[in-house]
Amino acid sequence: MKHKKNKKSSKKQVLLTLSTALALTTALPAAAHADERIYSSAAGQQSLPPAEWTPASKAEGPQTSVTSDQGGSETQTESPDKAKISKEKAVSLAKELVSIPDDYTLQSTSFNTETLSAGKRTVWNLYFAKKVKNRNVGSINVSIDATSGELRGYSTYLDDPTRKPVYPPKVDRAAAQQIATEFIGKVSPKYKDELVYNADFGIEFRPPLNGDVRYSLRYDRLVNDVAFKDNFIDIEVDGEGHIMQYSIRWDDTVTFDNEKPGITLEQATAKIREQAALELSYLTNYNIKSPAEPHLTYSMPSFMLSAKDGSVWSPYEQSRKPNTTKPVNESSLGAKPTGGKKLDAEQSAAAVKAAFTLPEGAELTDSGFNEYENEYTGRTVSAWNLNWSIKKDGKQAGSAWASINSQTGQVTNYSYYMDNDYARQSGQKITTITYEAAEKKALEVIKKQLPGYVHELYLQDDSERYATYSKEDVDSIRDYSFSFQRRVNGALVDSDGVYISVNAITGEVRNYNVQLSDFAFPASLPSVISKEKAIDAFMDYYKVELTYVSPALWNGHPIPFEKYNLMVAAGEIAPGAGGEGGTQEKAKLVYRLVERPLDERVFLDAQTGEWRDLNTGDKTELVKPQASDIVGHWAERELGMMVAYKALDLTDGKVNPNAIVTRGEVIKMLVLSMNSGRRPYYEAMNSSADASFKDVGSSNAYFLYVESAVEQNLIDKGDGSFNPEGKVTREEMAELIVRALGYNTLAKREGLFDVKFKDAADIENKGQAAIVAGLKIMSQNAAGNFQPKREVTRAEASAAFFRFLQARADLQEAPLRN
Repeated sequence: MKHKKNKKSSKKQVLLTLSTALALTTALPAAAHADERIYSSAAGQQSLPPAEWTPASKAEGPQTSVTSDQGGSETQTESPDKAKISKEKAVSLAKELVSIPDDYTLQSTSFNTETLSAGKRTVWNLYFAKKVKNRNVGSINVSIDATSGELRGYSTYLDDPTRKPVYPPKVDRAAAQQIATEFIGKVSPKYKDELVYNADFGIEFRPPLNGDVRYSLRYDRLVNDVAFKDNFIDIEVDGEGHIMQYSIRWDDTVTFDNEKPGITLEQATAKIREQAALELSYLTNYNIKSPAEPHLTYSMPSFMLSAKDGSVWSPYEQSRKPNTTKPVNESSLGAKPTGGKKLDAEQSAAAVKAAFTLPEGAELTDSGFNEYENEYTGRTVSAWNLNWSIKKDGKQAGSAWASINSQTGQVTNYSYYMDNDYARQSGQKITTITYEAAEKKALEVIKKQLPGYVHELYLQDDSERYATYSKEDVDSIRDYSFSFQRRVNGALVDSDGVYISVNAITGEVRNYNVQLSDFAFPASLPSVISKEKAIDAFMDYYKVELTYVSPALWNGHPIPFEKYNLMVAAGEIAPGAGGEGGTQEKAKLVYRLVERPLDERVFLDAQTGEWRDLNTGDKTELVKPQASDIVGHWAERELGMMVAYKALDLTDGKVNPNAIVTRGEVIKMLVLSMNSGRRPYYEAMNSSADASFKDVGSSNAYFLYVESAVEQNLIDKGDGSFNPEGKVTREEMAELIVRALGYNTLAKREGLFDVKFKDAADIENKGQAAIVAGLKIMSQNAAGNFQPKREVTRAEASAAFFRFLQARADLQEAPLRN
């Protein structure tokens, strides 16, 4: 038996820092335009071709494959030889609809069959590539309907590191929308009058911070003046106004219920309030600085009403009956496990054998020890991972695996598999264990393994799911699955639960997975806001819309949500499809709750009624306040950008542009600017002992940004004090920006810069001042003075960082290549 010991000090990610030499950043997407009239362009290195466009073979010359989204053999009507549009015609149409440069050659084609609501559609997928020295440097992908010849998809990619990004973008979202609308009119004119622009899709609430901008736009199908959001056209436009991707999802075989709504939007909203179901839960896995504490939240799942009569309606069959009132046992059957055992591999293996009956012939072959710090609780977790080989008649017949907490002795994962478990003759019945017997087994396992949790674990009834199976399906069930939710004083613990699968042939446990956090929950449920107040909050979070929705059917019968998603993902059905031999139902007119577009993930604090940021736990608002004191200000755009990214806070709705900026604010502004607006993640966020400065501990609002700046060599540790509330001078600002550009070493070279400021004698770091002035990031005053000791205002800092972003884009260089 092999023993492997892998000790880890932390499970957290290491901070991903940016290079200080930003001028050498990898090139952003290039613009080698195939043809201006169709807004064709080429994307950059990070934009890989979609999977469906990957060449089927690397052999020279074009390759053709025939595929189907339903699997199995193709029928004659799905054969490319029978297609109305031949491959050659499809290639010709592609070159008419999309301008393909001469140095792009056809590399592969595929002929695909797509399932519709009632029928099928065949499509030619064409992959064109540009090669330089036997290396692919670009591609254009076109999808052509094999019956109508219309364009169904387009995407482009080009690896061109010589292109410099443009910042700010030449095209804003409004202009991109106009470009997309014109493109649809050119390549798909028949849909133009049947579309409505989806203003919520792909919306960005904050201005871009780099030149690599992509606007994702969607146009929904319009039926009877109502949006049908299962059908749409998606277009992606870059910051220079070029079409990067185009795709259409449209099913003309869908039929619609043409009845007018029986209730108004106002009446539907009132009924939704009446029918709303609230859920109290403990949120334990949000990304706040650890150690974290469970946060009691309210949730309100979205649902639909029939627009005809206002009754609750769902496109899916409800297979699972939520169990929120009946635990495995009304009271605990024992104590919860405690630590301090420090089991070795042999003791851990014995614990598994005591918990589960390992098959005859099981031999422990491998063990590994793992230790890490739980990123939410801050406590150390130690575990053994064990593997068994199962032999029968001297031959390999299966395997087993388990994980055991070495401190508590609790088995947290167990699984085993036998190679010939499910072998059967044609027509032979596999299933011998009933659902009821398997459920009894699962409950016995919970009581035996988790006696201290039985009063907090609730089995979710899945019996209805198995009741929908045909007799043949029932006879071939291999495993029954059981899931247990955890509730503490009635409140759901979001990340906790137990999963068990019981073999339908032998009645043995085949899979067992435990996820139970060891947070210290309150002894009783804390006081919470009223349900009426919570519903008020969620009606601000959601909006009510009238739309068409297709029922999820198979063989003419409703199917569960989970099964529906699996079948759609596998290509077995399309939304609203009736299935083989089934009947097609019309898309229903419904009122439904949909989330309003937000720029952050949020949760509702059940105790205070406040919305909080899921990443930080900080109080937030659904509608972001706008600074009331910057309208008409010379730095209105720049200040607005910093407010949007929360780099500057508002006080009574004001940003106070002429206030002196603090050191903490400047560092936050710089790090966000360099990181495309993303909040940094730092490994040491759970411990003040790891802080670089004694006055910026892990609880400080600027901690993550200051630590990120230290990692990127933007600031030095000095005497160990940072003084986050201290003021910033122009000379300090210049040094920060030069460091961010990666030119600080260059700036220190004496005699390299011709410093002509009248107050040059007062400037300690003359090179840095010369660089920021030369790049027009910061400027001298009318008298020719740089004013190195003058303190910087919020407006001046915002403007400087905006110009820094412009300069960074202009200074970007392409790497040298052979």
